Amino acid sequence: MTGTALRYFETIRHLQPEQVLGRAWNKIARPRPDARPAPGLRTQNGLWMTPAVRAATMTGPDSFRFLGQDGTVRCREDWNRPDAEKLWLYNLHYFDDLNASEPETRTGWHEGLVARWIAENPPGTGNGWEPYPLSLRLVNWIKWALGGVGLEDGWKDNLAVQARWLERHLEWHILGNHLFANAKALIFAGHFFGSEEADRWLARGAAILSSELHEQTLADGGHFELSPMYHSIILEDVLDLINLAHAYPGIPGARLEALLRDKAEAMLGWLDTMRHPDRQISFFNDAAFGIAAEPDQLGAYAERLGILAPCPPARLRLLEQSGYVRLEAPDCVALLDVARIGPDYLPGHAHADSLSFELSLFGQRVIVNGGTSAYGLGEERTRQRSTAAHSTVEIAGENSSDVWAGFRVGRRAYPQDLEITQGEDGTDVSCAHSGYRHLPGKPVHRRTWSLHGRKLTINDTVHGGEHPAVARFHLAPDSGVVSTSEQEGRIYVAGRACASWRTSNPARVAPSTWHPEFGKSVPSLSLELPLIDGAATLELSW
Repeated sequence: MTGTALRYFETIRHLQPEQVLGRAWNKIARPRPDARPAPGLRTQNGLWMTPAVRAATMTGPDSFRFLGQDGTVRCREDWNRPDAEKLWLYNLHYFDDLNASEPETRTGWHEGLVARWIAENPPGTGNGWEPYPLSLRLVNWIKWALGGVGLEDGWKDNLAVQARWLERHLEWHILGNHLFANAKALIFAGHFFGSEEADRWLARGAAILSSELHEQTLADGGHFELSPMYHSIILEDVLDLINLAHAYPGIPGARLEALLRDKAEAMLGWLDTMRHPDRQISFFNDAAFGIAAEPDQLGAYAERLGILAPCPPARLRLLEQSGYVRLEAPDCVALLDVARIGPDYLPGHAHADSLSFELSLFGQRVIVNGGTSAYGLGEERTRQRSTAAHSTVEIAGENSSDVWAGFRVGRRAYPQDLEITQGEDGTDVSCAHSGYRHLPGKPVHRRTWSLHGRKLTINDTVHGGEHPAVARFHLAPDSGVVSTSEQEGRIYVAGRACASWRTSNPARVAPSTWHPEFGKSVPSLSLELPLIDGAATLELSW
């Protein structure tokens, strides 16, 4: 089997039957939009609470800033410009700004934009009618209305057309967070409207959501795609659905609300474990700031809904089902990745980051993963998903998991032999992975983190074969590194000495980049440590 054929085989063989059938259905099905008038609205007897609030993205009545890029929509064609990035256009169709901060200052812009969207995006055509942006927009329009904005009859009619279109275009070929968003939108439409048709949307969405909640949220509270960013997005979805149940009390679905509350509490605890002392998310798999609501915003939203999930401080927190470990010591937080890259049938947001880690000292990030600033099919997207862009070991210049084509993964790494030892003076975590066993000699990378007092020791070994290997430790961009020799030096954070480092082998400081937001690349540095005779050790003390 050729390399290309093997890559396709490893990519495709994990797909679920519904993904295969869904792709086939999308190619042959051609349902027409159903433009009947909307059913009447259901009576809202409860209170809609203020949801999580994002930063505004409209900079004028026809101008926007998404993903660090400015753009305008001045004519019908601009909604689907071929020279614009797909993700930027998706954001344009989400209508997140309707529920962003201080929406009352942009009411006229919002009303004009909704009217324009309906006039310039005929049913069934263009990016806005693809199921994922449609799902987010449908929810945003209804949240906007629940917040007190009156919808014109034509807008309600269009909302119903969108719900009918979505019902026939559920993303079974993708599953994961896309199908979750589809189900959420059907539930919102089913609550907002009152008719047998709306009851069908509600029942369909609730059935999918109930199943997907069990599938996508792990026992430790983590979202199964193992991205703190997407975890935050799904958590906001869960909180929105609980809010909706408050706004429409008495609608059948009390059991679903109880399940949502249980999941929300567990997800809040997971998010608290996976964030740094700066209170922002860590960067494992696809993750960046500015896409999901911030953890503090989600926590405040949960409190408004009467949901509290205290997470007591602990020297060791193991997210067993997700595969992440949080270690704490004086002035130190370390977040360790001993996880799979994600569900085998849905690795689209995975990076080749096995056995990577992030470290904060004195409340500031010091060692980081590269982050995410690009989607799509470009070389930069592939580089940001690579092993070399993460604080872990690369063997023979290859990726630990075969990330390719933007959102594909062929051969993938699996963690093995996790061992955790906790004593009075500290904690040791050791794990290996299988990502390089395709190479001659079937090499296995094992990493051990030892946090004792004010010292963190990272010991890397590779057993099997004779391949060049290098451990990279990417530094946060506000960190400076000084070498007093090839094997020791200091790391500065915010202009002051933060930590001393010492290595078993000669190391070098190399240029790197960090990608904290989409569309943003920040120059940084990395400490590169070659393995000699299959071994290397880095000691950090502070």
